[in-house]
Amino acid sequence: MRRTLSAAATLAAAALPLLAQVPDARLRDVRREPANWLTYSGDFGAQRYSPLAQITPANVGSLRPAWVYQATESGAMQASPLVVDGVMYLTEFRGHVVALDARSGRVLWRYQQTLPEKLLTLGFGPTNRGVAVLDSTVFVGTADARLVALDARSGAVRWTAAVADNALGYAITAAPLAFGGLVVIGISGAEAGIRGFLDAYDARTGERRWRFHTIPAPGEPGSETWSGDAWKTGGGSTWVTGSYDPALNVVYWGVGNPGPDWNGDLRPGDNLFTCSLIAIDAATGRLRWHFQYTPHDTHDWDASQIPVLFDGKFKGKPRRFVAMANRNGFYYLLDRVTGEFLLGEPYIRQDWAEGLDPKGRPILRPNTEPTEEGTPLTPNLHGATNWYSPAFSPGTGLLYVASRQMSSRYFKAPVTYEPGRFFMGGGETEFGGDSAQGAVQALDPLSGKARWRFPLFSPPWAGLLATGGGLVFGGTNEGVFFSLDAASGRPLWHFQTGAMIQANPIAYAIGGRQYVAIAAGGTLQVFSLVGSPPGASP
Repeated sequence: MRRTLSAAATLAAAALPLLAQVPDARLRDVRREPANWLTYSGDFGAQRYSPLAQITPANVGSLRPAWVYQATESGAMQASPLVVDGVMYLTEFRGHVVALDARSGRVLWRYQQTLPEKLLTLGFGPTNRGVAVLDSTVFVGTADARLVALDARSGAVRWTAAVADNALGYAITAAPLAFGGLVVIGISGAEAGIRGFLDAYDARTGERRWRFHTIPAPGEPGSETWSGDAWKTGGGSTWVTGSYDPALNVVYWGVGNPGPDWNGDLRPGDNLFTCSLIAIDAATGRLRWHFQYTPHDTHDWDASQIPVLFDGKFKGKPRRFVAMANRNGFYYLLDRVTGEFLLGEPYIRQDWAEGLDPKGRPILRPNTEPTEEGTPLTPNLHGATNWYSPAFSPGTGLLYVASRQMSSRYFKAPVTYEPGRFFMGGGETEFGGDSAQGAVQALDPLSGKARWRFPLFSPPWAGLLATGGGLVFGGTNEGVFFSLDAASGRPLWHFQTGAMIQANPIAYAIGGRQYVAIAAGGTLQVFSLVGSPPGASP
């Protein structure tokens, strides 16, 4: 594991100030500096919203490529880059970290990951979705379950923490979340029968400050939802970055599926805290509250989607909300202080539940469990949406979701746990063809109803970005990067990137010029308006 810095990169680095000072105060008040993109989702509330307004429905047709960065290795990038005072920090497919001049794409430094020859990744590739930055340090997780701290000015390693044992199936694919002297990181590996957790590390020393196990041991709250020793291999990975409320000092994080995935006979009960949203006290690592979206999941419907935070009124009463468009096909609105269920509505056509009861628990339809012969059901294994980000616009008040309409036939099979092997208990066969559809939907977050729907050629794997210019940016499996009118969903602009898009867009500005960036295949592609900046303040 070494940092490499060529002579050319050293000269390039010298041409920029590379101040790389991002104290906690800057992260808490990101809307004051919209030119930067300082966290994975743009802000602690995970709204993936940029106030930048230079690019508008009137001029977005003049958007053109500004520069392209080509990764040094094969593999589709899924990362959201960060931009700090003109410097972009990006992870490539296998977790290599590169610092770039965000105006031109020049390489300033590179940290080259060295991964084990016998790297274990079950159910996913050794992908990496990004970094976190705090003070003068960049933090990145690794596919062999380590957390690494790098000097933001040079890429030199400051410390490395061993998070878990990769030989048992543990890995890190999520971007960390850093704040208040802590680095919070989730874990992947439920398909290997891990016991999931969420960790917090001291940002300065790398010492672990707390760990919350998403699968409770006997005697712990929630353990009554497991039988025998099933909790030891219960899954519950935390493989997508969560959100954070500084005022409450609470971390909100989605939890993945139980293990084994499709054979629930080995784990009777609701199987907490799988397929749940957990609210964790950031100071202590203790559970404040939880909400389980899919009790006793047997369809691999992780709740590893982005929890979006916003404030407003519900039935005339001011509330602090946390919203999630869930993989199971329902949109949920909760009170983020108490975890109270406020509403839930389907946002695709689903056929596994009649609806939700007053507490938000699904009312199951009969004959929806996997069988040896196979059970047809909607949504499919990949869900109504997946890990990629939604976006929320304070301007329109709408939540934008890239959704999937797809069905599968679910199978159950016997399974025995073996360390470091698949522990799934079945499988599924997708119904593709014309029955598989995708869309960008604008949901009213206070009702769950769609205001508009923009169809996509196929079920997407790319997230969304909303901007102060009244736009929504997204991407397609066919490589199209596009822009929609945020109020109406009208298509305004598109560009063929030449590769499948499996990432989330960001926006930033340098010298009064706004940029929009997206990873496509093994490239990062950056766009700006043709000609001189129109003069709109970033």
